[in-house]
Amino acid sequence: MQSSFRPSGIYSAQWIPTDASGRIDRAALRTHVEFERRAGIDGVLALGSTGEFPHFSPAERKVTLATVAELAAPLPVMANVTDLRPKVAVELGRYAKSLGLPAIALMPPVFYPVSQADMLAYFLHVAEAVDLPVMLYNFPELTGKRIDLPTVAAFAERAPMCAIKQSGAEFGYHQQLIALGREKGFTVMSGSDTRLGEVFALGAAGCIGGLVNIVPEMMVHLHRVCGLKQPGDHAEAAARMQDVGRIIDQLTFPLNVAAGLEARGLRPGVPKAIVSAESQTIYAKIVRELRERFATWGLEPAAEAA
Repeated sequence: MQSSFRPSGIYSAQWIPTDASGRIDRAALRTHVEFERRAGIDGVLALGSTGEFPHFSPAERKVTLATVAELAAPLPVMANVTDLRPKVAVELGRYAKSLGLPAIALMPPVFYPVSQADMLAYFLHVAEAVDLPVMLYNFPELTGKRIDLPTVAAFAERAPMCAIKQSGAEFGYHQQLIALGREKGFTVMSGSDTRLGEVFALGAAGCIGGLVNIVPEMMVHLHRVCGLKQPGDHAEAAARMQDVGRIIDQLTFPLNVAAGLEARGLRPGVPKAIVSAESQTIYAKIVRELRERFATWGLEPAAEAA
């Protein structure tokens, strides 16, 4: 079933800054979203993996969705409503619909093993109960489960599938998903932030990336040149993205994204997980190295960047 909403372009896999009590730092988030908006992003994914959704209760996720929707308007905001508990996923999806959001995102339910047949049943159950377009979200390194191609095809035939986000190490899977998307009428949004030239050459519609939080202007430029085929050079931006990725990858995700935010002059908030002294040392190293790069490249702090 084709969906009227089909995401494309550069979407932020939105970081959510919180204080020591776990409450959203609204001022920090507002500054952050305005920075991304000025850079020309096309939309937002709220409470994805970069948004650290497992750290939030269902009630907190509702507050977060409402806050992001308000601050990002009129940009489209997709809501990741994934939860081990189907009733919670449905509750969050219906709340997203009440906010007027255009689509929800679904990953496979985590923790317990699940067959492809049961994964499909989960996706279909939530989609039918929520009645919004759905973006499937494949990130096996985090969920422990791959959404196989026949499962994607079966879902696209029976539900209003608008897109799939392909994240993780299996870059070659983009090609199969893009071919299927052309047949079934959905788009492919990549999570391969540092390989955008290749992503767009394959025919992906866009990117939903954690690095959009840090260097949105570079990623918007790459989309315009490589995706939309507008005049311009992509080589420098592509090389810089590779450099950012190399530095960021010294630390585990998503704490490494917080280091990148701090380096760009944004407030990432208080870590939601316990952070060791070793990781704090690497975090500080990333901040120093990225600040040096950003200064060399002429990238201003986020609050000043126009």
